Amino acid sequence: MRHFSYDSDLTGGSLMVRESRVIADLLLKEATPEEWLDAIQTDNRLQKPTAATARRIAQSIRKRLERMEPSFWQVIRDGDDELATQASFCAVLERNLLLVEFIESVLRDAFVTQAGKLHVWQWNDFLDERAHKDSALADWSMTTKRKTGQVAFRILAEVGLLTDTRSLTLQHLLVRPEVRVLLDDTYRHRIRSCLEVSGATAG
Repeated sequence: MRHFSYDSDLTGGSLMVRESRVIADLLLKEATPEEWLDAIQTDNRLQKPTAATARRIAQSIRKRLERMEPSFWQVIRDGDDELATQASFCAVLERNLLLVEFIESVLRDAFVTQAGKLHVWQWNDFLDERAHKDSALADWSMTTKRKTGQVAFRILAEVGLLTDTRSLTLQHLLVRPEVRVLLDDTYRHRIRSCLEVSGATAG
């Protein structure tokens, strides 16, 4: 029996929309390995302080975007900031079942009960509860739990489901129709439900 693993990449960074536009452009242009090297390290298109950081971030974003269809890459590269942000959020969710389940349980419940805000401890409680599915979560250090929580809350704030990362106040997200169409066309109904979580009601 295969052991279940969340295989989360939340330690890799939040939405990184500006950087995602660069990676989407390279994917759309079907860049060769040499062209990737030139863009990321020689030209430093991600505008990072070191080549190692640029490589790490490029790899993280590429792994997210490669799970999506070119139609998402197009929107991330050419869309306005709000559209590119929501499409990047879809890619993060596709890569991170852990965040999907946090939205489906903790965040949804907060909207349904009109809690008004989230709390930092809810991320740790969520990880403890999910450890029954993936025992590796129980081995995470407090530093890893804290960092993944910070990134998760930053992602939710960047897409607009939270007002900011300090107060963690809930905020209604108006999902762009272009994103709804992309998700419906690729049968990503679970991800669409995550984007629409601020409209959740009891029942």
